[in-house]
Amino acid sequence: MVFASHMPAALEEARAAAQRGEVPVGAVLIGADGHVLARAGNRTRELADPTAHAEILAIRQACAAVGSERLPGARLWVTLEPCPMCAAAISAARIAVLYYGAEDARMGGVRHGARVFDHPQCHHRPEIIDGISAEESRHLLLEFFQERR
Repeated sequence: MVFASHMPAALEEARAAAQRGEVPVGAVLIGADGHVLARAGNRTRELADPTAHAEILAIRQACAAVGSERLPGARLWVTLEPCPMCAAAISAARIAVLYYGAEDARMGGVRHGARVFDHPQCHHRPEIIDGISAEESRHLLLEFFQERR
C-alpha cells in the first residue's frame, strides 16, 4: 500500500464544521485496505450531543459500514489532538494508527491531560503520528474562536 496523507480531507471536514457553527475539527477513517471508511466533522451543536465529536462520528460510521465494533488496521486522521473520550473510543475500536494535526494542551487526551494511551488500563495503544498540517489546523481553530469573541 502506498502512503497517502488524508489530512486534506480531514481539513475539509473541519472547514465544513466551522461553516455549520461547530468547532472546526475534522476526521477521516481509512480502512486496512486503504479505502475511506468514513469522514466527519464536529456536530455537537447540530445534534445537541456532547459526544458528536468528529472522531466519534467517523468511528460510528466506519463500524456500521464494516459491521463490526472493531476496526483493526484502520488509520484515523484528525485535525486536532483527540480528547480523552475520543482517545478511549480509538482504543476500543482498535484503530492501528492515529494521525493528528494541532496539539490541544487544554482538552487533549493523547499527549496532554489524561494521556489515555499511557494508562495501564488502556487495552490498545495505536501508533501516534502528530503534527501533520498542525499549523493549518491550529489556524482554523484560532480563526473560528476569534470570530466569536
